[in-house]
Amino acid sequence: MRLIVLGGGESGVGTAILGKKKGYNVFVSDFGKIKEKYKEVLTNNGIDWEEEKHTEALILNADVVMKSPGIPEKVAIVKKLIEKGIPVISEIEFAAPFTNATTIGITGSNGKTTTTMLTYHLLKSAGLNVGLGGNIGKSFAWQVADENYDSYVLELSSFQLDGIINYKPHIAIITNISPDHLDRYEYKYENYIDSKFRITMNQTEEDYLIYDADDEAIASWLANNKTRAQLIPFSLTQIFETGAYIKNNIMEVSINQEEFKMETESMALEGKHNMKNAMAATSVAKLMQIRKATIRESLSNFQGVEHRLEKVLKIQNVQYINDSKATNVNATFFALDSMNTPTVWIVGGIDKGNDYNELMSLVREKVKAVICLGVDNKKIIDAFGNVVDIMVEVTSMNDAVKMAKRIAEKGDTVLLSPACASFDLFENYEDRGNQFKQSVQNL
Repeated sequence: MRLIVLGGGESGVGTAILGKKKGYNVFVSDFGKIKEKYKEVLTNNGIDWEEEKHTEALILNADVVMKSPGIPEKVAIVKKLIEKGIPVISEIEFAAPFTNATTIGITGSNGKTTTTMLTYHLLKSAGLNVGLGGNIGKSFAWQVADENYDSYVLELSSFQLDGIINYKPHIAIITNISPDHLDRYEYKYENYIDSKFRITMNQTEEDYLIYDADDEAIASWLANNKTRAQLIPFSLTQIFETGAYIKNNIMEVSINQEEFKMETESMALEGKHNMKNAMAATSVAKLMQIRKATIRESLSNFQGVEHRLEKVLKIQNVQYINDSKATNVNATFFALDSMNTPTVWIVGGIDKGNDYNELMSLVREKVKAVICLGVDNKKIIDAFGNVVDIMVEVTSMNDAVKMAKRIAEKGDTVLLSPACASFDLFENYEDRGNQFKQSVQNL
């Protein structure tokens, strides 16, 4: 069996290692450059690879192809494979049959990393033998090759779900859906929504789907489509017999006739969106029969996720917050919504078809100055130019932070929440967030 891996990054190399271990004839092809550390791993494992090209003669003879999530389907080589009827799948689809572990799959436009990390924290603190993977950390396939976990918490992007055929998580979570990555979905929101719901397409009556019942896109899909999974909703406004909700500042989770209650005050995470992430993660913990005391303790000591509303430093009574992971408008909405002080907002980058009107009322209410950090800031300036008193354009993180320091007064917050992808000026959102933190520390 010939396995071709397109993309020599974390998920590609992990898949190659698992494929080799399972007796496949493996070849890795990357149209860009492969990082040195991955080349070493491939070479040490006797796996052939190429970079900066896709040699058709070596690829079109595949029995199965694993395409890395970053490669769009409209790429020439992928089109040719599909025309030839060769299965093009994701790492998750390839690796899942090689493990008997229970998987918890988590997707959504926002909140999925926090929910994934919190769920992992709950299960690990309870002593479960659990792995963490998917869109985060070490590749799932690599762990299936090298480790022996009983369960995995997997963060799944829509691109990873596009490449599944038979995979099903035992517990699926959809945190929320808002327009994102529409450039990969023919600019049709419904295509993107369907993509997220692939997480439940193979689930049976023995499986569970945990979802945000306040989310319009999710509610509408569930009203018009069927899933066989048992439904567990969570909400900030509704109350359920089975599900999770907040009532009088108490989170209540009711599953299998068992109730769990905890005051929201005593949770480590703050903000309405984080209450939703906590309800989703706690629902998993209840399904996995974790003790109430352990759940309570874990919810109160969770550290949060780097680059997600991360408090960096307070300088001259100005709080600097790194929310670099906010790569779309919906994520930035949550960030602005949780601000309680006048805010200097650093925004901008590569816009994936953003509609900034959704932020208008929050910007009017909370933002005193906008610092545009991007190559092309026209849309942001058009949207907010008449709404805020101060509008500045900069081209480096250092300048953005220095400018913010000049504008901010005692009691203000400086918030990096870009609402855009980072690739115009940075390697990725982590690089952007790290540069922000570095610049703040240098003030």
